[in-house]
Amino acid sequence: MTSRSGVIIAGAAETDAIGRLPDKSTLQLHVEAAVNAVADAGLTLRDIDGLATVSAPGPVQVAHALGITPTYLDGTGVGGTSFLLHVRHAAAAIRAGYARTVLITHGESGRSRVGAAPFPRGGSSIPAQFEAPYGTMGPTTAFTIPVLRYMKEYGLTHEQLAYVAVAQRTWAARNPRAMFRDLITVDDVLASRLVAWPFHLLECCLVTDGGGALVVTSADRAGDFPKPAVHVLGTGEASEAPMISQLADFTESRAFRLAGQAAFAEAGISTADVRHLMIYDAFAHVPIYGLEALGFTAKGDAGAFIADGNTEPGGRLPLNTNGGGLSYTHTGMYGMFAIQEGVRQVRGEAPAQVADADISVVLGNGGMFATAGVLVLGRENR
Repeated sequence: MTSRSGVIIAGAAETDAIGRLPDKSTLQLHVEAAVNAVADAGLTLRDIDGLATVSAPGPVQVAHALGITPTYLDGTGVGGTSFLLHVRHAAAAIRAGYARTVLITHGESGRSRVGAAPFPRGGSSIPAQFEAPYGTMGPTTAFTIPVLRYMKEYGLTHEQLAYVAVAQRTWAARNPRAMFRDLITVDDVLASRLVAWPFHLLECCLVTDGGGALVVTSADRAGDFPKPAVHVLGTGEASEAPMISQLADFTESRAFRLAGQAAFAEAGISTADVRHLMIYDAFAHVPIYGLEALGFTAKGDAGAFIADGNTEPGGRLPLNTNGGGLSYTHTGMYGMFAIQEGVRQVRGEAPAQVADADISVVLGNGGMFATAGVLVLGRENR
């Protein structure tokens, strides 16, 4: 059996704990996640000949800490979606014969900042020169620009935006590892502290520590591992602009749309085939943009679609079933955790398991709609 991309995810695991981990450094989180994922695949570190991760600490330092000498390295760093791109690049490397078994790692002391790179300050980057002087610094303020335009043009209400957090908390309540599990209401969200208009605290992602890792290998080895193979049926990646002010259209993500089209085309699927969906949710509006960019709803309809209960337990399109970045965890680069939940659902081992989750789509965001990656994961080749 050969998947369309030619690869499977044979191992997937997170760090032993996520949340607040002041006793573990960024590098320790990478190592712990890597060891767990390799064990999940029934392999040893000696079996790994490829390594991918983002900078700080980067693939060379992680490889050294693990005691391995890979012959394929990928240090692609384009924000929180980097790990989805690592899977895509690993597929290409494996097909080309550059590697046989690629380990993709993530570790981030996002809350405790133990061994973490310092936050960038000023500098000569384009956003620092042309956006920061006007007070638009970082996700909290930058993400307000597109959502306010979207609300004005499409009538998205504050209640509908708040309901994104409510819906995802219903999934988190079923997940023992989720940081926030108590059910909330729209009134609770709107009563939480205002962070940057229109975002209230409960519409913003968590800030946590943790990590995760994946083992990617050739699909012709699908029967060689203790866990069910998760086939990578399709992949896509795209970018748009490094500054939020330069998006072609504030009411949509072109990168989301292009990456999704590429992944769906490679997998040979349509939205009707998808049983489970993970959309990076740094803020409450990102799943709205993702649903529309991938074609699950018409433009302007995603807010009402979520508010009508379609993405909750029992709904027709289960979305962000681990609780997402709003309730499960968000170390700063969340994409790894979205992949992990997609893998769990396809394997049938998620805490809040969706029935018949034979196809899961994972959409990652990098920066402020600057980059996107999409993976189509399946129980078997189609």
